[in-house]
Amino acid sequence: MFAPKNCDNYAPHDAAKHTEEVIYFGLTEKNASQGLSVKSYGMTMPTTAADPAQVQAPPRAAAVAGVIFSVLMGTTLTIARLAAPADQTDPVAWLNDPTRRNALRFAIHLVPFAGIAFLWFIGVLRNRVGVLEDQFFATVFFGSGMLFVASLFASAAFSGVLVEAMASGRLQTVNSDTYYLVRQLGGAFLNVFGIKMAGVFIISTSTIVLRTSILPRWVAYSGYACALVLLLAITNWPWIALLFPLWMLVLSACILVSEFRPTTRPLAGH
Repeated sequence: MFAPKNCDNYAPHDAAKHTEEVIYFGLTEKNASQGLSVKSYGMTMPTTAADPAQVQAPPRAAAVAGVIFSVLMGTTLTIARLAAPADQTDPVAWLNDPTRRNALRFAIHLVPFAGIAFLWFIGVLRNRVGVLEDQFFATVFFGSGMLFVASLFASAAFSGVLVEAMASGRLQTVNSDTYYLVRQLGGAFLNVFGIKMAGVFIISTSTIVLRTSILPRWVAYSGYACALVLLLAITNWPWIALLFPLWMLVLSACILVSEFRPTTRPLAGH
């Protein structure tokens, strides 16, 4: 790198020019990505890349959002399966029962809060990964999470339309084709699209955990197992959908435990 003979007599505009030369000739692309600083002729230019060791830990309240999602999602699925079972002799008997309709209405009203908590949980994990985030898996992670929330909301919307139409007396013929169409649409959005996206979300999250070591490896391995079950067996036994909020609960609990666990920092020079 060419160096000026007298660096002390540099004018401000010359210093700016020299700084650009230092960055271009004195710092390789690899060193810049590691957050190293450039020192040349008494001048120091820190880079903007963050040090992985200095990544800010996610707030505890955000990890609690993952627990809240798990509780709300598990409650919603349980109420929906019990209030409107698919294996009844009379498939529309639950619509004529005001208690079951009210229970399902309550579960539907929990869905938006579960979606909000899930979105907040996505922010938790991305903040936890920080600069170690892999672009490919981060895209799959974020995209599958968004598609899961969209599918969950669509399923809740169709179920809500069915319940409200029956409660208001607008659905006079309960055995009509409209009932089966709405029921199948709601079930498809949740059991086919939503849960499948949940499986993809678990796979991408588990892969990120393995590549970055931000959580114990057994969390990732258990995630792969749960994702495989969700992708292959959800249409045969709908109760398996509870695996997703259960795994999310374990993941959130691990983040909370890691936040409360005291960490020891090595002394400088050791």
